[in-house]
Amino acid sequence: MATKVIMPKLSPTMEEGQISRWLKKEGDKVSMGEPLAEIDTDKATMEMQALSNGVLRKIIINEGQSAPLGQTIAVIGEPDEDIASLLSEAPAPQPQVQEQKETDTPPPAPDVAQPQPQAKAAAAAAPAPAPRPVDNGRQPQAAASDSGRMIVSPLAARMAADAGIDLRSLQGSGPGGRIIKRDIEAAISQPQAAPRVIETTRFQQAGASAYRDEPASQIRQTIAKRLVTSLGPVPHFFLTTDIEMDRAAEMRKGINALDPDLKISINDIIIKVAAAALIQHPQVNASYQEKFVRHYEQADIGVAVAIEDGLITPVVRAADQKSLSQIAAEVRELAQRGRSKRLKPEEYTGATFSISNLGMFGIDEFTAVINPPEGAILAVGAMTAKPVVRENEIVIRQMMRVTMSCDHRVIDGATGAKFLQTFKKILENPLYLVV
Repeated sequence: MATKVIMPKLSPTMEEGQISRWLKKEGDKVSMGEPLAEIDTDKATMEMQALSNGVLRKIIINEGQSAPLGQTIAVIGEPDEDIASLLSEAPAPQPQVQEQKETDTPPPAPDVAQPQPQAKAAAAAAPAPAPRPVDNGRQPQAAASDSGRMIVSPLAARMAADAGIDLRSLQGSGPGGRIIKRDIEAAISQPQAAPRVIETTRFQQAGASAYRDEPASQIRQTIAKRLVTSLGPVPHFFLTTDIEMDRAAEMRKGINALDPDLKISINDIIIKVAAAALIQHPQVNASYQEKFVRHYEQADIGVAVAIEDGLITPVVRAADQKSLSQIAAEVRELAQRGRSKRLKPEEYTGATFSISNLGMFGIDEFTAVINPPEGAILAVGAMTAKPVVRENEIVIRQMMRVTMSCDHRVIDGATGAKFLQTFKKILENPLYLVV
C-alpha cells in the first residue's frame, strides 16, 4: 500500500526542514529504516529514514526546497500501484523562487544609459528568464556568469569550507546548477582548478548604499525566535562580580605540564566550578515551568559555541560528576561536531544552566540572554592583569569579570548572589574541587 513520506520533526525546535539531498531517486527500491534523504534543520543536517518498504514513486519537494513539519514530501509504493489519490492530496510542488523581487532591485544610476523604446518592446516580447532557487548556503555569495547567485547546498558549503575549496571554481550538478555534495567530493579527489575571477556590477540610487538580500539560515531564524521568547517574557536581572584567577591559572598550567594531552582550558575549569556551585545551590539549578518550579538533580552545563551563521550550545551532562579531563575532552569533541552541524538534538538541548565565554575575543564584560527554560546563564569576560589592593598594598593580579543573568521568577537576588559567592570562592581557591 502506498504511503506518504512527510517532513519529520528531527529536532525539538524544528518547524520546517530543507531537503539538502535525496539519497534515493524516483524508481529506487527503499527499505524501512534505510536513509532516504539529508535534511537541514534549524541546528544540524540529519538523515531521514524511510518508514516503509517499496519504491520511491514520487519526489514532491526537491533538493534545496523547504517544507513545514508534517507536509508530504514524497510517496513510497509498489511499482505499478496507483498513487494518484495521494498526489492529489499533496501540496503542489513549490515553485522555484526568483532570487530577488523586482521591488528589491535598485534603480540604475543616473549615468547608466536607458534602453530605447524599441529595446524595451523587444525585451517585453522575449521570454522571461527561468527563475533560480533562493540560495540558502552559508558561504559568501558570488555572482554567476548570468548575473545570478551561486547556488550551494548547506552541506556542500560546509564541506567546501573544511576542504578549502573555492566554490567559484565549481560547476554544480544539482537542480538549477546547485553545487551539491558530490561536486565537492569530486573536487576533493582531484587537483583544484585555479579560481575563476568573477566581476560583479551593482547599481544603486544616487547617494544610497548598494545592498544585497541573503536568505536567513534556519539557525539564524531559530535564534531570532528564541530571543523574542526570552528577553521579553523572561524577567531578567543581572549580578556581576570580579574574580581573582591567579590560582586557577596556576592549577591549569600545572595540570597541562604533567600531561600536555589533557589540554585543560580556563573555560573547562569554569564549567567544573559552576557545576559544583550549582549542586550547593539547587535553587539556581532550576527552571520556571508556569505552574511549578523544576529542580534538577545534576548539573547539565550548556557551553555556547560560535558557529559560522549563529550559535549552538552543546551540553556537558552531569558536569558535577565528571573530572576536569573528562570535561575538557567532551567540550572539544562537542564543539567540533557543533561547528560542523553534526550534533544530535539531545546533545544541544536540555541544559540546566549555560555559560557564554567571550574572553578569548578580548571582551571584559557583557550580559547574556537566558535560554528558556533555563533559570540562568553566566557571561564570562577576559582574564587580564589589573592592579588591585591586597592588605593595603597595590599588587597585580589576573582578574576576570563575570555577569550572571537570572530569571527572577525562579531566582531571587540573594539566591543568585549566594551562588556567585560560592562560584567565586571555589574559582579563587580551586583546591576546593578536591576537598
